[in-house]
Amino acid sequence: MDQQPSPSGPSIWAIGDVHGCVDFLDALLARPEISDEPECRLWFVGDLINRGPASAATLRRVMGLGERATVVLGNHDLRALEIAAGSVRPGRRDTLGDLFSAPDLDELLDWLRKRPLMHIEAGHVLAHAGIHPQWDAATAKSLAEEAEDALSGEHWRETMHALQGGSPRAWSPKLHDEMRLRFIVGAFTRMRLCTRDGAMALGARTTPGHWPQGTLPWFDVPERRCADTPIMFGHWATLGLVVRHDVACLDTGCVTGGVLTALRLGDRKLLQVGFDSLPASAVGALAHA
Repeated sequence: MDQQPSPSGPSIWAIGDVHGCVDFLDALLARPEISDEPECRLWFVGDLINRGPASAATLRRVMGLGERATVVLGNHDLRALEIAAGSVRPGRRDTLGDLFSAPDLDELLDWLRKRPLMHIEAGHVLAHAGIHPQWDAATAKSLAEEAEDALSGEHWRETMHALQGGSPRAWSPKLHDEMRLRFIVGAFTRMRLCTRDGAMALGARTTPGHWPQGTLPWFDVPERRCADTPIMFGHWATLGLVVRHDVACLDTGCVTGGVLTALRLGDRKLLQVGFDSLPASAVGALAHA
């Protein structure tokens, strides 16, 4: 396990789901706590794109940050790759037209599909949906790399096709081929609720107060094996901001009228930007997304 950076080292900010809201991202990065430290690191919890108005511009903005940016894949990022591979058709809620009409589409998608599913550094884990309760950090990292090899390889389109279809609810090391791949990717990018024995309740209603009986957030499953490593995640706008010693949910729904949130790992300082931080033209674009 990597140790915490020294106090004199660069700060690390974990940033919630951007969803193509590049103006929110620009406003956040312009905050003096970030802009006055040009060497600080920026961790993105995934779902950089879709649902908002500017997916292509968001990808270019984050790519332009170079090695300062660490990005894990979210389910909406994967959806763009699935559409590009022809394994699914765009839906009415997808707002990816600007991405698929971009002259640099191939470069953007090539960069996106090579992002990891999990990152571990400075005593913290970054993952879009979280870490499955039955995995410790080392197991999760190994499984993430297994799926990343398939996503980043030359046969990635076949991988996107293989992800389509039902997924097992319960983890077993004996899962293989497509069922294994679907479970791993689903856990990292779609998991919210689980049963007390760790079976994922994908597709269940996840608004607090309306969870199906017998389910609870993955991070509250008893004897969760990665409980000793703080996990930064997003994916759960209806849950909203949660900052605990062991987990932080940073999806605060900027694309649906909320705010974009950043959390500094060293001292848990929060930054948030909302509509009042944006120019009128950006507010109008979001309203019509």
